[in-house]
Amino acid sequence: MHDVVSLSAALAALSGGLIGLILAVLGSGGSVLAVPLLVWLVGVDQPHVAIGTGAIAVAANALFGLATHARRGTVRWPCGLVFASAGIAGATGGAWLGKLTDPEMLLGLFGLVMIVIGVLGFKGKVDTGPVDAIRMSRGNAGWLAPRLAGFGVASGVASGFFGIGGGFLIVPALVAAAGLPIEIAMGTSLVAVSAFGLTAAASYAGSGLVDWTIAGWMMAGGLVGAGAGAAIASRLAARRTWLSAIFGVVVVAMGLGLTMRGLLTVLSR
Repeated sequence: MHDVVSLSAALAALSGGLIGLILAVLGSGGSVLAVPLLVWLVGVDQPHVAIGTGAIAVAANALFGLATHARRGTVRWPCGLVFASAGIAGATGGAWLGKLTDPEMLLGLFGLVMIVIGVLGFKGKVDTGPVDAIRMSRGNAGWLAPRLAGFGVASGVASGFFGIGGGFLIVPALVAAAGLPIEIAMGTSLVAVSAFGLTAAASYAGSGLVDWTIAGWMMAGGLVGAGAGAAIASRLAARRTWLSAIFGVVVVAMGLGLTMRGLLTVLSR
């Protein structure tokens, strides 16, 4: 029994390290691997527990990344706080709905989301403007805040439902709502990713759907992976497009696997 626990802890730490490494090198996307890694590698057999536990790891990685971006000055705090505050309500509702959804069907739908994220990974990232982009002020808050809030609620629902950070939704939403360039949108998105991840985690934890031991090992591994990724990110910058494409292939393959599992399980009942 002790050997089984030790193996699960090691695999959870390895999973967290891989997620942290990918986040540090590519800037986003790694958190979507939390659920499939928990299901297939760590061996969490309950999809709802995998989603709840993964949400803890998502929030922890996002907070670590947020601290890094804040030091770089690539976070627009007013925009991020408005977006996140509105989105918390959506994330709460999304998590409630996710817990009511058939677990295997939820896993299948999660697989479809992974396929979308993987396809987007092939495109890489394109800058949208200078770093000194729009900032929220008294003059523009009247029209900017409602736009941010609207996008925030919609992104929060999806993030809470699947227990993911939702950076693949939040980054383009910030670009569309506030005209932020990619670098600033990525940093600012982590305010919302952290908030949504914590909201989903709290909801699942309240229902007893979090394995805290595995979550702890994932967070520890994530810190190590993020540190290693930060150390090598600059060396791999020239290959980031290729790395994004490889990541996209892996995510699509995992998404197809989860979708097939969910579909076959539901149809066999």
